[in-house]
Amino acid sequence: MTPNARLSAAMEVLDDLLARRRPAADALKDWGLSHRFAGSKDRAAIATLVYDALRRRASAAWIMGERGEAPETGRALVLGMLALQRGLAVDAISAMCDGSRFAPAPLSEDERARLAHPDLADAPAHVQGDYPEWIEGELAAVFGEELVAEARALSERAPLDIRVNTLLANREEVQNALAFLSPVETPLAPHGLRIGLGDDGRGPALQSEPEFLKGFFEIQDEGSQLAALLAAPGEKAQVVDLCAGAGGKTLALSAAMENAGQIYATDSDTRRLAPIHERLARAGVRNVQIRSPRGKADAVEDLDGRADLVLVDAPCTGTGTWRRNPDAKWRLRPGSLAQRKGEQETVLDRAARLVKPGGRIVYVTCSVLPAENDEAVSAFLGRHAGFSPVPAADLLAQAGLGALSSHVRETRHGLQMSPSRTGVDGFYVAALKKTDARYAMT
Repeated sequence: MTPNARLSAAMEVLDDLLARRRPAADALKDWGLSHRFAGSKDRAAIATLVYDALRRRASAAWIMGERGEAPETGRALVLGMLALQRGLAVDAISAMCDGSRFAPAPLSEDERARLAHPDLADAPAHVQGDYPEWIEGELAAVFGEELVAEARALSERAPLDIRVNTLLANREEVQNALAFLSPVETPLAPHGLRIGLGDDGRGPALQSEPEFLKGFFEIQDEGSQLAALLAAPGEKAQVVDLCAGAGGKTLALSAAMENAGQIYATDSDTRRLAPIHERLARAGVRNVQIRSPRGKADAVEDLDGRADLVLVDAPCTGTGTWRRNPDAKWRLRPGSLAQRKGEQETVLDRAARLVKPGGRIVYVTCSVLPAENDEAVSAFLGRHAGFSPVPAADLLAQAGLGALSSHVRETRHGLQMSPSRTGVDGFYVAALKKTDARYAMT
């Protein structure tokens, strides 16, 4: 397919997902099935166009005149994105829309005029920052005057980070082994490497590299690496990873504990645990016991009151991962936020029973919404009298990450990482210490 034909295809996919309000992945899959002549490179390029257009959905529609009640079109989103996201001049865009076979129709006079001066100066904040207007209050509460800058950072492409598995290798060894990919050390995480993306926004197929197959590294955003380090488990600690999922933070905890102590990894959804078995074996992990729930039985009931650390990597809206999932921001609804808040309450209450006196709950979300972060912790503290938050400065010091203090926002109960200030996905971390052996739910 020609570049022009790929533009037409992206517009078609976007029209489909806008009309049917469906996930981008589903629309892309259906397009591929009905256009089997398109090769893998074509499909990848079309997907990149679609996701880049979704990153700039509000601002692209604004500069193309699709405002208020006017329906958005795939054409407007792609054209606006080419000007805003990729910085193409109007003549370059016009050359790609020449009306030839499979190419988009030529630009109208109005489109040319708008693309010649893609100005957002008079646009409201939610357009400049490309986020749903209904969630502005939540975002403003955490970002304040930096709202638009942080929202724009959440609309950029995410980097490709890996975490070196220190049980089997060190960062220098892996960096040398992957020298052909020009990896650089992550700015903040001590065991991370960052690998450049291609012009299409995609990274190399790292999972086929010998070092990955040998367990020398895992693909993990630098923010996720830092969140695991902030949990600061002792080498001989008894740890429960209550929402282990595929095991990314479980693996990081095991490396931090040098394969000592004991980690119990569980999740309310057994299906999410499926990948963890292979990952643990590949990484050479020996101190993790997987507890898969069976029916309604509690897989960790025997651990109540025994855990030094309970990691709650809570289910959330994922607003902190919009760089990786631009489609998700436009499908987020108030009802989804309410559902996640209920799930967070349930898992935090379960964690409270697991931790022993003097132990800690470390609460992590990949969200930037106070409703899921500080407010969730405040509600927990209101229900549980025997817990107190660990100050952010102490949290950083205990993890040996004091230098991180200037890169995060200290909140009422924890700390918030973000793309603009920290250079990572939007992770929130808070630690809650069980201070009273007589603790009871109130």
